[in-house]
Amino acid sequence: MSAETISIAVTGAGGAGVMTAGQMLLDAGAKAGWYGLMTRSSGPQIRGGEAAAFLRMSPGPVNCGDDKLHILFAFDWMNVERFAAELFLNSDTLVLCDSDAGEVPNVISSSGARVVALPLKKTVKEVEGGRINMIGLGVLGKLVGLPDEAVDAVISSALKKKGQEAIDFSKAGYKAGFDLAANVECDAALSACSTDGVERWGISGNEAAGLGGLKGGVRFVAAYPITPATEVLEWLAPNLEKVGGTLVQAEDELASIVQIIGGSFGGTPSMTATSGPGLALMMEAMGLAVASETPIVVVNVQRGGPSTGIPTKSEQSDLNIALHGLHGDAPHIVTAPNSIPDCLFTTQWSVFLAERLQTAAIVLSDQALGQSRVVCDKPADLAFIAKRDVVEANVENYERYSVTASGVSPMAIPGTPGGEYVADGLEHAPNARPSSAAEDHIEQLDKRDRKLTQFDYGNHWADIEGEGEMAVITWGSTTAPVREAIERAEAKGMKIRMISMRLLMPMQTEKFAEALKGVTKALVIEQTHSKQFFHYLKAYYDLPAEVKLFNRPGPLPMRPGEILEQIESWS
Repeated sequence: MSAETISIAVTGAGGAGVMTAGQMLLDAGAKAGWYGLMTRSSGPQIRGGEAAAFLRMSPGPVNCGDDKLHILFAFDWMNVERFAAELFLNSDTLVLCDSDAGEVPNVISSSGARVVALPLKKTVKEVEGGRINMIGLGVLGKLVGLPDEAVDAVISSALKKKGQEAIDFSKAGYKAGFDLAANVECDAALSACSTDGVERWGISGNEAAGLGGLKGGVRFVAAYPITPATEVLEWLAPNLEKVGGTLVQAEDELASIVQIIGGSFGGTPSMTATSGPGLALMMEAMGLAVASETPIVVVNVQRGGPSTGIPTKSEQSDLNIALHGLHGDAPHIVTAPNSIPDCLFTTQWSVFLAERLQTAAIVLSDQALGQSRVVCDKPADLAFIAKRDVVEANVENYERYSVTASGVSPMAIPGTPGGEYVADGLEHAPNARPSSAAEDHIEQLDKRDRKLTQFDYGNHWADIEGEGEMAVITWGSTTAPVREAIERAEAKGMKIRMISMRLLMPMQTEKFAEALKGVTKALVIEQTHSKQFFHYLKAYYDLPAEVKLFNRPGPLPMRPGEILEQIESWS
């Protein structure tokens, strides 16, 4: 029986090659014409520990996990109980395991899933250079109906640097696993599909954010590695060089934020990437960027907090610090991508806004977006390129912080004749000289606020879809399951409106009110424990009389089915 969507989980001990098998399965499905999504889950260990790859493939775009698993493949049972809440098993799930792995854990057997044991370790020993992940890839390739040529191409490409011997060993392992699955009954396989000549991309949210920064004009990046944001830097390091840019690995987050302020002060669009603990360290220097009106972009890939928290799992709980973490009255920009491909656009747009408005911009991604990989249609090229208002040489009586109608003052790049000015964090007069006068402080506060609140952000402030008297309001990575839940609701004849906010600061009160016209009740969806998004909405926007909240902290992702239940019970 062919399936329109299939969900697979591969689990095992760290080092067993779980992620490699998952990645190859996703890539092979893409070559066969399918869209797909791979999310990853692991413990906090640097090496070893538990690991899981979750895949979903479909003939149409995929941006979130499904409500159940069709197949669970356990290379071993090591710490599988730590994934129990993430494994959506039922009597329709096929569980594959090693016949030598010991007793099936209760968290698996109690689900009612059908368990099939295979001689995995024995087969590995029989294959020269055999590895259990390639055996597993063969079993899964057989069960889901992947074309041999697609898998051959993926193995050859992925292992090219390791040489022909590694490729041959892996293909032999795949063939052995393929044969091993000959007698395994599976109720779902991929239906035939085609790319129809449409260019597809395989990209993670972190890679998309790096590309968005580069396309937006960023040419200098300074950062300190931190989970789950490091891949932004790993992607940018070689690719920045190709366009004449530079990446510096700083000694810590404080150094990285100050370095990009310096790079931007010198005239080069600059960016860093971090996660919650790093963002907290950057706040004081970010105030310097706001006060000195020096454009910078900080990509913050959120994780479970507070403190070290859960570095490898997702949450939306950095919202409050992104909005209100800067001391003093420090207007800045906060944006949030709502899908993996949207990480590209939102980061590119944020670079444009930071440069145009000469301020700090925080991009709130998260682990669920950043470290997940999607097969999607190639994103459209958009013309949001950094363009800073700079002063011409030899201008008379140059005032760096001149009070203008737009609030944006021309910036002199160091070395511009006649463009010398004092740049620091002290309050200043229009000529940039430090001032503690009340009139100067109020004038500059008004100016810094005005340039953000008067700017026309267009329709990009939010994605608004559908019609109806009920609206689901959300942001960030919870958008994908909300969107699918609404699609399911509409298939049942319901009319639901979705508002997914991309621009969180400055607030868009008039546009939000327009988006809510005709709405009598609203359902708010977020992934925090303290209801941060809900309180943000109540503080700054007029909501309908009837409002319901569905919130949950990480690390468990929101699922379309549970959101649909909320919609149905509320409507």
